Amino acid sequence: MKPKKYSFYAMLARMKYIERWALMRNSAAENISEHSLEVSVIAHALALLGNKRLGKSYNPEHTAMLGIYHDCTEIITGDMPTPIKYENPEIQAAYKQIEKTAAFRLLNMLPDDLRPEYEAYFIESPEDKDAYRLVKAADKISALIKCIEEEKAGNQEFRSARKTITASLADMHCPEADLFIQEFLPLYQLTLDELNE
Repeated sequence: MKPKKYSFYAMLARMKYIERWALMRNSAAENISEHSLEVSVIAHALALLGNKRLGKSYNPEHTAMLGIYHDCTEIITGDMPTPIKYENPEIQAAYKQIEKTAAFRLLNMLPDDLRPEYEAYFIESPEDKDAYRLVKAADKISALIKCIEEEKAGNQEFRSARKTITASLADMHCPEADLFIQEFLPLYQLTLDELNE
């Protein structure tokens, strides 16, 4: 009898084919694989900032893992542009259901003994509410970095998005994100030579 084959990891490898920012002219393409790594790094940093500076007790490694997997369902759904996804509550609720269905579909591509290990990364639980808040902030910071990079490349297409994302981050009232923005975000505007000085 042949052993059963599972497609979970092969599907995850397809993250590199899902482009972000489809409605906008990009000077450099960005896929969800690249984006997820950046979100994971920033979410980890936000958890560390919360622990070190704000007396929180986040699990930085778990928060980073939530960041890695936060957009995996887009392998199945594609990247829906933010203005459409959040246009009204009905569309938002329907898309959340589609994402949930996609998450279960991906989880079912794992063997039974591994599936429970991944469920926490695909299905939001109340215990992870604070960690998901950090991932959401990291996701917005990553989008803000994309806007900065595009403007540095002379692309004004992202100017309006930058204002919207900046306001959205302020509305989150996330002190960890505020710290990251104050201390680290300005350096994304520098050139490689300036960063090495």
